[in-house]
Amino acid sequence: MLKAVILIGGPQKGTRFRPLSFEVPKPLFPVAGVPMIQHHIEACAQVPEMQEILLIGFYQPDEPLTRFLEAAQQEFNLPIRHQPHPFLLLGTTANRTQSLNYGCIVENPQTHEVLHYVEKPSTFVSDIINCGIYLFSPEALKPLRDVFQRNQQDGQLEDSSGLWPGAGTIRLEQDVFSALAGQGQIYVHLTDGIWSQIKSAGSALYASRLYLSQYQLTHPERLAKHTPGGPRIRDPEVKSQSLPSLNQMWFGVFAPRSSLLLLGNVYIHPTAKVAPSAVLGPNVSIGEGVTVGEGVRLRESIVLHGATLQEHTCVLHSIVGWGSTVGRWARVEGTPNDPNPNDPRAHMDSESLFKDGKLLPAITILGCRVRIPAEVLILNSIVLPHKELSRSFTNQIIL
Repeated sequence: MLKAVILIGGPQKGTRFRPLSFEVPKPLFPVAGVPMIQHHIEACAQVPEMQEILLIGFYQPDEPLTRFLEAAQQEFNLPIRHQPHPFLLLGTTANRTQSLNYGCIVENPQTHEVLHYVEKPSTFVSDIINCGIYLFSPEALKPLRDVFQRNQQDGQLEDSSGLWPGAGTIRLEQDVFSALAGQGQIYVHLTDGIWSQIKSAGSALYASRLYLSQYQLTHPERLAKHTPGGPRIRDPEVKSQSLPSLNQMWFGVFAPRSSLLLLGNVYIHPTAKVAPSAVLGPNVSIGEGVTVGEGVRLRESIVLHGATLQEHTCVLHSIVGWGSTVGRWARVEGTPNDPNPNDPRAHMDSESLFKDGKLLPAITILGCRVRIPAEVLILNSIVLPHKELSRSFTNQIIL
């Protein structure tokens, strides 16, 4: 019987994803229009002879998670269970600097056996990193059992910091992979597909871009399309002589357009209301019940359930939280922290928010039910939930 296990962490983990994780469990945060965990479930459901999918983590069963699991079981016709409590590793490549942030793998290039494994080394070990996806055979249970019993006997995991809950805990990478490396029991499969970790709230925006691009092949029905009287679509890389420039349309030199202009990949929930003079894309995701007013410009952004963007707002490289409102002619803008496009092995960084006591420029995040007044600028800032602003802010965290 083939089963998939997806590790989903818990509310006390992933604190760098706040304030977005205040309102919804991180696995249910929408990336490219659907909960991020759904992308993993969809991939597992396509594996031949898959019998069951287990979600392992520290989340207590609650209404949103339970409702999602029930819907997923019906959609994929598979048992999907949440359990609140030889190997094959999936690996990819990273540059020398970024590899230090991951589990590093030294492989035999002929057999792909894992010869050495170090979790987040202090010096360079290898440019092959652990993607966190594993294929276990039933024989893998014996090393897990041996480590568990050993830890129970000598209490190796109990330390003075109190970070580990007890000797019954197994750290898969440190306790199992490092010990079994070089013994002919662990192998690595290198993938050239898309892969990115989602540690910080800002990294969700980059992941959304990757999945929206992937939708062209996997789920074209999820992308907004041109229909009679509906959205007009233009490749953002191609300038068409038949269409007026964005500036001309923005300032009304031409008559108001009767259809929405889409630039690149855009997801729009069926219940969202988007004015025909808005310009969306590339890489925009609009959630359930969102209202987008006349003349709005949206680019490289996620707008979550129930948010309202009033007339002529401009939202760039930002995440607008649930039920938030951005006033007329306001500008909400962040600074992207994308991987180096000239380095094919570069990945999204999850660095600290601060450097030398100053907030680093990053995407702007509006928490739940934030109100932005008209004609202000919110730049490179994080606004915590339920805040009503009265002026512009730049490079600040508004508590």
